[in-house]
Amino acid sequence: MDLRNYLSLIKKSGDIKSIKSPVSTKYEIAGITAKVDGTFALFFENIRESDFNLVANLVGTRKRFSQAIGSSEEKIHEQVISAIKKAKKPTVVSSGKFMENKSKNLSVLPIVTHFEKESGPFITSSIAYVKNPETGKQNSSFHRMMPIDNTHFSIRMVEGRHLHRCFIKAKENGEDLKIAITIGVHPAISIAGAYQAEWGKDEIDIANSLLGGRLTLSKLPFTGLKVPSGTEIVMEGKILQDKTHQEWMVEMLQTYDHKRREPVFELENLYFRNNPIFHDVLSGFSEHKLLMGMPIESKLNGELKKAYPQTKQVSMTNGGCNWLHAVVQIKKKAESDAKKIIKKTFEAHRSLKQVTIVDEDIDPNSAEAVEYAMATRFQADKDLVILTKVRGSSLDPSSDQKKLQTAKMGIDATKPLSKRPEGFELAKIPRIDKIKLENYFK
Repeated sequence: MDLRNYLSLIKKSGDIKSIKSPVSTKYEIAGITAKVDGTFALFFENIRESDFNLVANLVGTRKRFSQAIGSSEEKIHEQVISAIKKAKKPTVVSSGKFMENKSKNLSVLPIVTHFEKESGPFITSSIAYVKNPETGKQNSSFHRMMPIDNTHFSIRMVEGRHLHRCFIKAKENGEDLKIAITIGVHPAISIAGAYQAEWGKDEIDIANSLLGGRLTLSKLPFTGLKVPSGTEIVMEGKILQDKTHQEWMVEMLQTYDHKRREPVFELENLYFRNNPIFHDVLSGFSEHKLLMGMPIESKLNGELKKAYPQTKQVSMTNGGCNWLHAVVQIKKKAESDAKKIIKKTFEAHRSLKQVTIVDEDIDPNSAEAVEYAMATRFQADKDLVILTKVRGSSLDPSSDQKKLQTAKMGIDATKPLSKRPEGFELAKIPRIDKIKLENYFK
């Protein structure tokens, strides 16, 4: 189960377009991808700076996201939640397809320069694999990387997450941390890699479950780590304990992060398949938002429905970059329901900045419908919850980014049970669904 398998699938459904004209990795690929923004996937066949092919917008829509995990759009969350519960280890095979070619020079890769004020080009689809020093098990997670020279990258890590904790542990022991990096995997692996599993759990087991138990891994010679055998490009090496490099990048909110000094990855081996396919994710656009936001949306749906069965659906809004704002649709039973669910939602995803609770007759995926609910069912002096100086997202430029503190808002936009229900009923026209306008305009 590899990237090429998925590309064949979306080609049959007409969801990918090939670009045969020569294109540059400097801004041009990013510009074309931004213009399309998720509508269809792109396959670049003629890159000026490299002999590799490149794909973008792989899961830029919910349709392609569902195709990647073998689901329908309506059952994405059921599929992801089931895969998390039934996660199982992949089979290990002797040799990976990526072993067809070997190099020690990163310059062969078509690494894209995306935005004018970023510190350089970035690999944005890179998944890092590392052995957990406490459990001995592997972990996989997304980490963007900026080339420094032909054998070194800076690697972005979030403090407290799996890779950073493993790096700190190795550093405390006076050791460099051996890791492997994959680029160009089946999107189900990327989706699982974007999920923040519990400490000691490996996201690759979730990927295997999403792929029906058909994922295979291969062991690398230098690190001993196991990576998907059908990967297009694999790097193995180590994160140096005593070196850092300054970088800054565009984040999910399509804004520039502040300058940071990040650890440095040193390449030992670079492997790639014949006719390799590089995967680029345009930061802050549809694929990036769905890759990061949809697994969280699935998590919220699972946890809220379990804690509060009156929960019908949770949506991470597009306007909130699929990360900072959520709308929760409920079947309200008591006046206290909304505020309890607001609290639980913030607890389940601490990056959230705003949670809006709506009734069953309001579509949580429609910004217009949600605003309508606020206009007709919400009173600011009674239905507003404000939290101050609480942990928020490091991405939000309006927050206190040194202390990672922000203010949060919960909105109860549900019908008050004490009011007459007819006053909130959405008026309907009988048999309107049977009217076909083309029959009247001939």
